[in-house]
Amino acid sequence: MAPGPVSRDPGRDEDPRPVPPWPDWMDDPAYLAARPVDGDPGDLDLYEDPEDAPPPDVDDDELTAGADQITADQARLAAVLARLGLTAAMASDAAAVTGRRGPGMPGSAESFPGVYASRASGFGSGKPLDVAPGCLTLGQFLEEAAGADDRYPGASDDEMAGAISGWDRVEAYVSSRKHAAVAEFIRRRPAPGCVLAGPAQMPEGFDEFAARELGAVLGETRGIAEDILCLAYALEVSLPGTKAAFRSGILSQRKAMVLCEATALLDPAEARAAEAMVLGRAGALTPPGLRAAITAAVMRVAPGKAKARREHAAKKTRVERWAEGSGNAGLAGRELPPAQVLAADQRVTAWARELRKAGLDGGIDALRARAYLDILLGMDSRPLGSRPDSTPGRTADGPGSGGRSCPSGPRGGRSGSPGPGGGGGSTGPSGGGGSGSSGPGDPGEPWFPAPAGPLAGVIPPGFTGHVNLTVPATTVLNLADRPGELGGIGPVDPDLARDLAEAAARNPRSKWCVTVTDQDGHAVGHGCARPVRRRKPDGHDPPGGPAFTFSPAGPAGPDGGYGTWRFTTGQQDFLIEIGPLPTGDCDHRWEAKGHDPGVTLRHLAEVRHATCTGPGCRRPAGRCDFEHNVPYEAGGRTCLCNGNPKCRFDHRVKQDPRWQAEQLENGNIRWTMPSGRQYVTEPTRYPT
Repeated sequence: MAPGPVSRDPGRDEDPRPVPPWPDWMDDPAYLAARPVDGDPGDLDLYEDPEDAPPPDVDDDELTAGADQITADQARLAAVLARLGLTAAMASDAAAVTGRRGPGMPGSAESFPGVYASRASGFGSGKPLDVAPGCLTLGQFLEEAAGADDRYPGASDDEMAGAISGWDRVEAYVSSRKHAAVAEFIRRRPAPGCVLAGPAQMPEGFDEFAARELGAVLGETRGIAEDILCLAYALEVSLPGTKAAFRSGILSQRKAMVLCEATALLDPAEARAAEAMVLGRAGALTPPGLRAAITAAVMRVAPGKAKARREHAAKKTRVERWAEGSGNAGLAGRELPPAQVLAADQRVTAWARELRKAGLDGGIDALRARAYLDILLGMDSRPLGSRPDSTPGRTADGPGSGGRSCPSGPRGGRSGSPGPGGGGGSTGPSGGGGSGSSGPGDPGEPWFPAPAGPLAGVIPPGFTGHVNLTVPATTVLNLADRPGELGGIGPVDPDLARDLAEAAARNPRSKWCVTVTDQDGHAVGHGCARPVRRRKPDGHDPPGGPAFTFSPAGPAGPDGGYGTWRFTTGQQDFLIEIGPLPTGDCDHRWEAKGHDPGVTLRHLAEVRHATCTGPGCRRPAGRCDFEHNVPYEAGGRTCLCNGNPKCRFDHRVKQDPRWQAEQLENGNIRWTMPSGRQYVTEPTRYPT
């Protein structure tokens, strides 16, 4: 029993609340002696708890305003529960069962019951808003708590953590609704012969061009759009538990995608069985942890299918390269045999240790990256004096099998030179075309000197054998610092662009082109260089490296033309006759007589559009078809005004009767989709 008197109103039967014991200091003789004998005790009913009296420096009006605010906030939180369909008990229970990394559990942070210090108070640990499912209503309360400047006035750290988690649940909720809309899009784009069936009324498959259409709507690539379509389909057909957890905010889109990808090989019943094994803890797992858990579950549910998937994916083994956001690049092998990957990884580490022994600076990650490139390029980054065999280009225990510093491989290639006027010239077509050439000499010999000094280890021998480089004229001539572009990689900073151009100049087989651009970077003129004089037959650069110059070589060109120019690298002189590319009415100067565009017309089409002209497609134009906008068989010209590069997939999209592609006079391609919406792809924007 409570040591003090029992209240006449102990509260609800299910939650009796004992009255606090009588404070000892109230019976203290010193306190009693200090009390005034005939003082007015005031309204004894006003403060039943002497410890709950207002401090002497608080104005009654302030106290009343504060009490009103507390009452308003309490009413507001009660309204939240009602609008979210929760009771206080349900909200508390939800925190314990969601399994989500985010909402705090009751008692997991310091809290002060009855105190509402900020608009974010409902997001404290275990409070109603902290455990409420994601929805637009929750987003409204989060927006109110954030304030006009998103500074969350008065919120504690615990409440801020709850607000962040709340936004995460709202984000998941909104994403789930987007995927539900995509599911309806799938119902309207069934694959041929598929009918709506099953509880979800979904077709067995969606149209092969649906991803291209959705990608254009969202401004995404076809691959990303396919992922969205597949997730929307799986949520409706195979993963109902994931759909519910996604909708409530327990799972993010990334985690839902992990479950979708892992169960894609299973039939719906098997997918639900694997899902049930991990769903209870999916919210608390990180995406890599969830991937491991669901992969193991799939192997338990359908081991034969798991093996078949591994064997099927092994047929898609490949090496991928990509541009890093920093301006560097990445290279990786995909779908490789696990045992061989482990063995290769150990070899990379072993060579990295040899580099460390040789005195190279850097942590183990940097040394492993250097070792990785050494092994691929057949190079040896150790200083000459530290090698067992100090003969340049050869090692006794180096990473390559032949020991040469320059591996054999494809020869020739395309690079670029600066261009005049307009928005700045550019070197080469940068993925926009140009023909390669066969390289010199014995395929086992280096075919131009490896860069020395600061370029050593940065520009490898053979660099110009298979790449396109675009550099503004002002950059390559050291007149300004503007970025360049490396075909297949992306933008490169000015210093690296100049280094790459110098490396290309050292190779006599490099091909140089000039592209004139307008103020937006679109190609408006182009010319390809032809060598006229080899100035340094010994192959040595002048002091300071190759010297680039660009100057007129004759009178101005005809109307609409750009004339003839002389371009000089460190070792070679070139003449470049630059002609216009049509940006309005076409004079058909580049027209081919038959269906085949020929080398020149194809090259110019790839200069104007360096990538496929399909919506969102980035496939290099050199790997695309020259596609007639009006078919040649229907009287269409084989000309720049009627031809552009399209990958084989988008070539087929354009031939579908539900789609339409129109080539406009300025080179834009206007696509009309089955929905009637139109999207435009413009010519390539080169660095200017």
